Amino acid sequence: VLLVESGGGLVQAGGPLRLSCVASGLSFDAYAMGWFRQTPGKERELVAAITYSGSNTYYADSEKGRFTISRDNAKNTAYLQINSLKPEDTATYYCAARAALQLELWVSSPGIVDYWGQGTQVTVSS
Repeated sequence: VLLVESGGGLVQAGGPLRLSCVASGLSFDAYAMGWFRQTPGKERELVAAITYSGSNTYYADSEKGRFTISRDNAKNTAYLQINSLKPEDTATYYCAARAALQLELWVSSPGIVDYWGQGTQVTVSS
């Protein structure tokens, strides 16, 4: 199983950014997908998740309104759109897959992940 993120880099504050995560080696439409964020010295934080069908989503309270998670099961790809970037969005972003039927299960135990991507660095300049 491979999850490969892309779309990170050095971006200016205020702009948009879309991260992509292409999955292979798994039945993509059987997994909920999530995006985590991690900064040095801090735990990896679940910032957004989406059910296997795309019908339900979860966002961390601090990111509601700026982050949008989506998926295209035909392309085995999950996306995270970040608008109005802030310097504090600077972090390594990881996509993850979990065979969770309900996002509430993942939110209550975010550390339980079936597969991780390698991460993509996002640096937001002010």
